[in-house]
Amino acid sequence: MTLNSSISARYALFALLSASTVYCIWKSRRIRQLKLSLQNPNPKLANSKGKIFFLSQTGTSKALANRLLDLLKLNGLDFDVINPKDYEPEDLPKETLVLIIASTWENGKPPSDSEFLANWVAESAEDFRVGSLILSGCKFAVFGVGSKSYGENFNAVGRDFSQRFRALGASEILPLCEGDVDEGDLDDVFDVWNRKLIGVLKGGSLNENGEVNGDELVSESEYEDDSDEEEEEESDIVDLEDIAGKGPSRSSKAAATVKVEANGQKEMVTPVIRASLTKQGYKIIGSHSGVKICRWTKSQLRGRGGCYKHAFYGIESHRCMEATPSLACANKCVFCWRHHTNPVGKSWRWKMDDPLDIVNGALEQHTKMIKQMKGVPGVKPECLEEGLLPRHCALSLVGEPIMYPEINTLVDELHRRRISTFLVTNAQFPEKILALKPITQLYVSVDAASKESMKAIDRPLFGDFWERFLDSLKALIEKEQRTVYRLTLVKGWNAEEIDAYYNLFAIGKPDFVEIKGVTYCGSSATSKLTMENVPWHADVKAFSEALALKSGGLYEVACEHVHSCCVLLARTDKFKVNGQWFTWIDYEKFHDLVASGKPFTSKDYMALTPSWAVYGAQEGGFDPDQARFKKERRHKSKE
Repeated sequence: MTLNSSISARYALFALLSASTVYCIWKSRRIRQLKLSLQNPNPKLANSKGKIFFLSQTGTSKALANRLLDLLKLNGLDFDVINPKDYEPEDLPKETLVLIIASTWENGKPPSDSEFLANWVAESAEDFRVGSLILSGCKFAVFGVGSKSYGENFNAVGRDFSQRFRALGASEILPLCEGDVDEGDLDDVFDVWNRKLIGVLKGGSLNENGEVNGDELVSESEYEDDSDEEEEEESDIVDLEDIAGKGPSRSSKAAATVKVEANGQKEMVTPVIRASLTKQGYKIIGSHSGVKICRWTKSQLRGRGGCYKHAFYGIESHRCMEATPSLACANKCVFCWRHHTNPVGKSWRWKMDDPLDIVNGALEQHTKMIKQMKGVPGVKPECLEEGLLPRHCALSLVGEPIMYPEINTLVDELHRRRISTFLVTNAQFPEKILALKPITQLYVSVDAASKESMKAIDRPLFGDFWERFLDSLKALIEKEQRTVYRLTLVKGWNAEEIDAYYNLFAIGKPDFVEIKGVTYCGSSATSKLTMENVPWHADVKAFSEALALKSGGLYEVACEHVHSCCVLLARTDKFKVNGQWFTWIDYEKFHDLVASGKPFTSKDYMALTPSWAVYGAQEGGFDPDQARFKKERRHKSKE
């Protein structure tokens, strides 16, 4: 080593040690300043406003925080509502009173806007140099918002904040309160916590029963404003992704206490969800079922074309009823068009309605909606007349229909009325698939081809979700009727897994594979999807052709529906006869087979596919008997 290089190395080492020393000195001074501020608090800081922090992903905790703020103001208590992303965590030692409403997000983690605050609190609590007195001048209380369906992660964030604040010397004025969004009584639990909280803040104390001794709480009802302006505001349509925490006012009849049956079981559809869905055109049947008129039903009532099921299987879209006997689900998929506002669960734990009542209620509500189409411009009288007698039922509106314990009885009732059944399951209940009676067509959602991507896309509740998924595919082999894999392509998430998808074909050996591009449902705090994740029809076609090629001729691309960005693969050994496709269904033959009580297979009720629906046809899956209708879109020219 030369003299110059030796000197350079020494200077570099000196510089490194100097930087480390400067950092340690700065850190020591910072900690000393924090401790001094606790020993000699600034009078202005000591009298500063209390803070309400909301850790929110879907808006639930934010809505609760604003409701709490209004109640605090009514009781003469001065607070500010704070979004953690706009707050500097190093200011926490200056706070004297902090209320935290904390939602738990994926894998027990805090919502994205709250990560920095949560990490700062966690790191400070674990850093011995900070000490346990940094928040000794602060009083706090935590209300957690979570879902027990996620097991040990239930309210993990709220629990963590409670523990960390105490570790940093803060005084907890109320024990941690945990609300469950799936129980339907979140508002009631929150109201009880509010009463205790305000009682303590006004000088009361908790007794042995956990009740507060002290001044009476001023309630919202004493300050209700029944002005026309407020009523008009409450009647505004609430979109699905904004349901949580934004239901009817507390004085509204729709927000009455959740009903509890004699056996203690609660209704799946809470008053908040019921009111919001009703405003958007959903018809709620009983306590856990729903029906809604489909846009394709409206389209074919006007003679403007049916959905992809019309092209693939011969369904008459104007005579199809879209319904579900269970609004609950066991997944929280990234492309969920309900943005996760529906209940979730691993098993049925709600009050159960009679299947006959569900079928009667669905048909009654559906026909009412069809009747309301009378007089709508373009609706054909003959189609309207036919639409009043549904011939198909798509059990795929939302949720997981197969969760409903009486699904077989419900299917039997539909078949008795000669209504075909198309049921979609999310492949988390293999035992239910095995126990399912013959239906017209059974779908299994295949949203990903690997365990890792399925966890990222479907966000399932079950820890053994992958095993359940594979067992669900295996269960399809036992089914003699028509079976379908439904693939939803999400560009950047699962559209590149061709080999892995093909490997799944051998497990369930489905009759058909539907491949559809994801539908973009708008931006949401619960989903990272954008229009960049939506594939073009050309992308879906290329993916489908590649899969068919992998199968070595066992599957071929049979049909397409360009409007829906959807393509159908079909088994050549079953549904291609003498060079012609038979993907359509002879519905009358199917009902006769069901009524006979004898065993039958999917080949027994297949029908010839019309030329316009076949893959590559000039019509692109559009029925030539229908009339194309394109809206004129007048865009302002750029000057």
